Amino acid sequence: MRTFVAVADAEQFQAAGDDLGLTHQAVSKRVAKLERALGVSLLDRSTRRARLSVDGQVFLPHARDLLKAASRAEGSVQKENREFRVDVLNTRTAPATELWRFRRLQPEVTLDVVTLPDADTAAAITAVLDGTIDATFRALTDSTIRIPTAIRAGRVIEDHHQLLVGPRHPLADSTTVTLADLRPFRIWMPGMRANTEWGDYYAELSNEFGLQIDTMGPSSGVDSLLDELAESANLSTLVGEGSRYLWPESYDLRRIPIIDPTPTYPHSILWRADNRHPVLTAFLDYMREQHRPPASSTTWAPSRSPDS
Repeated sequence: MRTFVAVADAEQFQAAGDDLGLTHQAVSKRVAKLERALGVSLLDRSTRRARLSVDGQVFLPHARDLLKAASRAEGSVQKENREFRVDVLNTRTAPATELWRFRRLQPEVTLDVVTLPDADTAAAITAVLDGTIDATFRALTDSTIRIPTAIRAGRVIEDHHQLLVGPRHPLADSTTVTLADLRPFRIWMPGMRANTEWGDYYAELSNEFGLQIDTMGPSSGVDSLLDELAESANLSTLVGEGSRYLWPESYDLRRIPIIDPTPTYPHSILWRADNRHPVLTAFLDYMREQHRPPASSTTWAPSRSPDS
């Protein structure tokens, strides 16, 4: 395809070969192979010129589009050319929301927002180290995780938790609730995996304040959970203040702030100290400007959470 486009531009096999570093014969063979695959003649050949046939004229703009797509595909995985790639763990949570706001403020910036298939923090750190991703958001609540000296970490989001309930729930009309208010009620978070940073977070929250956090049952997705909450008189769940959820207006779900103290999920950003991606500095500056350290007397975070 690339050879055909070069011949179309140069109108000569030899000139195209010079541009591509190929012999006249190699150029001719490549174009002939493409023509056989398509079942048409793309060029009208003479001893001196190679001009586009009617089929060639029709095919050329599509060939250019394919080459542009191939170039973009290559660039997406080449470290020196690719977009700024950030792991957000979940596209509905506060880190993804902040990335969306950052992109709106700086529309010229290109971002590749990903969620690593393995939620393991150590695996995410390895991905930052080897350059697979430029940065990752993690809670860093596991004291056994060691951050290599090549990695930098900074606390950037204090995601306050809210109670999410349907209109029939006993707490539905509350303007605020305390953790003590939640003790009699089942907090349903189906499919939450143990031995993950968020699993550890909710386990410690439950143990410290005596909450009934139920992780049993398969997770059928957020939409199914919202369906259940809308109909239930006793189910509730916890969501981050910065998380984005949409549901039909008829569900009449309520997001209720939790106070005295407010459970706060601590998101840190991790990146390589020697990463020279042009977007990284602007991104870190934005995240630091947004960070508001919580007042320890009014918020709760895991005991192992770093203060950096």
